[in-house]
Amino acid sequence: MRLHRLDITAFGPFGGTQSVDFGELSAAGLFLLHGPTGAGKTSVLDAVCYALYGSVPGARQSGQGMTLRSDHAAPGTRTQVTLELTVAGRHLEITRQPPWERPKKRGTGTTLDKAQTWLRERDAVAGTWKDLSRSHQEIGEEITQLLGMSREQFCQVVLLPQGDFARFLRADAEARGKLLGRLFDTRRFADVEKRLAERRRATEARVREGDADLLADAHRMQQAADGGMELPELTPGEPGLAGAVLTAAAVARSTAREQLTVAHSRLTAAESAQTAADRALEGVRERERLQRRYAEARDRAARLEESSAAHREDRLRMERARKAEIVGPALELRDAADTEHRRAAHAETRARALLPAALADAGAAGLAGAARRAAEELGGLEAARRAERRLTELHGERADLDRQERADDDILQDTETWLADWEETRSGLQTRIESAQQAATTARELAVRIDPARQRLDAARTRDRLAEETSTAAEQADAAREDALAAQQRWLDLKEQRLNGIAAELAAGLADGSPCAVCGATEHPAPARKVDGHVDRETEERALADYRAADARRTEAEQRHATVREARAAASAEAGDTPTGELARAVVELERQHTLARDAASALHSAQERLRAAEREHGLRITAQREAAVRTASRVGHRERLDRERAALEEELARARGDAPSVADRAAQLEQRAARLTEAADAARAAGEAARRLKEADARLADAAFRAGFDTPQAAADALLDDAAHRELQHRLDARQHEEATVRAVLAEPGTAAAAQQPPADLAAARRAAQDAGRRVREAASARDAAARRCAELDRLSARTAASIRRLGPLREEYDRVARMAGLAAGTSADNEHRMRLESYVLAARLEQVAAAATVRLHRMSSGRYTLVHSDGRTGRGRSGLGLHVVDAWTGRERDTATLSGGETFFASLALALGLADVVTDEAGGVRLDTLFIDEGFGSLDDQTLDEVLDVLDSLRERDRSVGIVSHVADLRRRIHAQLEVVKTRSGSRLLQRAAGR
Repeated sequence: MRLHRLDITAFGPFGGTQSVDFGELSAAGLFLLHGPTGAGKTSVLDAVCYALYGSVPGARQSGQGMTLRSDHAAPGTRTQVTLELTVAGRHLEITRQPPWERPKKRGTGTTLDKAQTWLRERDAVAGTWKDLSRSHQEIGEEITQLLGMSREQFCQVVLLPQGDFARFLRADAEARGKLLGRLFDTRRFADVEKRLAERRRATEARVREGDADLLADAHRMQQAADGGMELPELTPGEPGLAGAVLTAAAVARSTAREQLTVAHSRLTAAESAQTAADRALEGVRERERLQRRYAEARDRAARLEESSAAHREDRLRMERARKAEIVGPALELRDAADTEHRRAAHAETRARALLPAALADAGAAGLAGAARRAAEELGGLEAARRAERRLTELHGERADLDRQERADDDILQDTETWLADWEETRSGLQTRIESAQQAATTARELAVRIDPARQRLDAARTRDRLAEETSTAAEQADAAREDALAAQQRWLDLKEQRLNGIAAELAAGLADGSPCAVCGATEHPAPARKVDGHVDRETEERALADYRAADARRTEAEQRHATVREARAAASAEAGDTPTGELARAVVELERQHTLARDAASALHSAQERLRAAEREHGLRITAQREAAVRTASRVGHRERLDRERAALEEELARARGDAPSVADRAAQLEQRAARLTEAADAARAAGEAARRLKEADARLADAAFRAGFDTPQAAADALLDDAAHRELQHRLDARQHEEATVRAVLAEPGTAAAAQQPPADLAAARRAAQDAGRRVREAASARDAAARRCAELDRLSARTAASIRRLGPLREEYDRVARMAGLAAGTSADNEHRMRLESYVLAARLEQVAAAATVRLHRMSSGRYTLVHSDGRTGRGRSGLGLHVVDAWTGRERDTATLSGGETFFASLALALGLADVVTDEAGGVRLDTLFIDEGFGSLDDQTLDEVLDVLDSLRERDRSVGIVSHVADLRRRIHAQLEVVKTRSGSRLLQRAAGR
């Protein structure tokens, strides 16, 4: 939301009309609203709030109409506030007039005029204002929807009242809850608590119904067990109901399974006997098969012997056919030459039949000469043929003129129709361009918000990653510290051992006559000796090196732990406590909205191109309309010239065509004669050539037949077989060979020959034995099936019971979960340590967010000294979770915010106000606030703190945001050059505006 201009008439202390150009003030990003006490600084902010919401902030909102009117205004001047602003990409103007008692136009006294409101929107393309509504309700709903905030939220977010937040810092939990409750709508959480209680009652009833169904299934199992199941007396809702039913069902199933096991054993014995009988039957069948196979092989061998003569004839025929295949190419060549000769002779006869009788018997050379003479005569008609073609073209041109005339008539009619719809088409395209421009504005606004959201998401991911790295680094640092201590202790132990045995180490270097390095004696009667486990210098130095390496590793691990911890703190400060998943979803939603807006904006170019194309087409159609009229006038003379040329050509053609209907017909006669003569000459030459090739093919065939061993070419042709006959003969030979090999293999099988020597198989007796065994198996199976059905019935009912219990499990869990959630939400559960209801918990979470957002700016204002934190602790009987403390980095202690000094309270409350503005803005849907006002409190700051506070406020104007400071502190006039001064006079206040450069 960005403010552009504010016009005030007879409002508050302003008796006349005053104007504020916020666009000029906002150019510097930071501007000052100052003036003496009571001049009307706050009234300017009241006018902004009144223009947007129809009422003023705080306690002043009780006043309506008459109390808003200036006491300095002239009787005939009506109170009016007009605000021009841009919100959600729309340039709007709101005008409000409260009710007032004006003097009557006739007579004396006054009359009451009702309140009036206007809402207009500026058309960016046309540069004009368009009226939207004059309804108070519609305008109020539209503004609230665009801003996304109620009046109370707007007054806290845009018009930051420092006094309220100073009281908020020192207030108790109940007072803080009232303020937060006004800003955040928490009624829905009370509805959640009510809904949870209703769900608890509903799930409890469903659990009782499930227990009743479970008891019914248990009684059905008792009936299915036929007295083999004992069921204790149970009622729905008893804790051990499911266990008792499952136990009784298990006992009944166990008894039924024992009976099934006995029946199954009997069936197994009967099946074993049946298997033995089946094996005996299979052996008899196999012997009978082998005996039959041997007899069949003997019969097939006898039949092969009977057909041996026919087989010899087939082999002889196959040999002659293979020899004749050598003559096959010569036979095919001779047949092809004969076919070609007959075809050429037939063509010659047919071509000569079409010639005149005088040329029927002429040779090929005579026919060719007659064809040349006909072609020469045809060439003499070429000029007449061109004239005839030109006449045809003239007819076509005349038809083209008629078509052009009809086409121009169609063009004129279509152009008139198109031009009639031109205004509507242009209006629709301009509407599309405006929609795309609005989408482009929305896309730019969303693009500005995406990068900060992505940066915060990256910081949150870094925060989560560094949390794990911090834990790992801490563990590594502890391990390195323990290793260093252990290495140090080992080095000290070894050093102590070496010192204890240093005498033996010194004695190792003694020699008779040489002085002792300790006592100086030259005699060494009893030198010390090394004992087991003696520690020498090298061992001690190696232990010292190990200790130093371990200590270096400890130092490195501690530094790494500190580095990771600092990086995590920095990431947490940037990302806040918002979960990464929530930030990721917010980024995805912003990107989705940006993509939608960008896609909608992408239609701007196409819409503009379509508008330009439509405008070009409009010009082209006007031009085409004029050109069609010109062509219509020029066609009259062209049509007369064509008629004169056509008359001259018709006279010329009458002389050239002679007796023929036309020159083309005469030319066709000559073309036909020349073609027939040429065809006859070619056919005569082709027939002679074909006769020569036939004679050569006969000679080659006779030679090939002789070489293949045939007396005549006809004998070779008779010996040839076609593909079908060849395949059939080869199939008979192959089948004969395969049959002989199969019979020999069967007669050579040892098993088959041995079976042929045994007595004939008695298959009937073996079948009777197998049938008796099968009957005994069926009787045992019948008994087994009866037991199995009993088990199956009990299993089915048990499974149904188990399924019921499984279905009841999630229902019981749901009931427990819902009951637990209902208790937590109501504050009656033992798990709710602070006994907070859900609504109170949400307010505590909001306060936590506000404290985190405020800390970012408070940390900078206080040079890193103060940090705001929330507390869940209970204070007496008061509300828990709404405590607010400040952490002093100088002392490292946490203390109550009421202990802050006046200046500290100011910038703490300012940081709290800005943090609350951020949270409320996010709660309202992320509406961008380009204009903010901060009211009073700067007089309690020293110069250094004031500089730091102004630096923080100056950072708010990044990305084209402006901040207005309402204060009477004189030092601010020197620091802030863009100013709006309220001057108080006896006739009412007035406004003086100075830009940053003046």
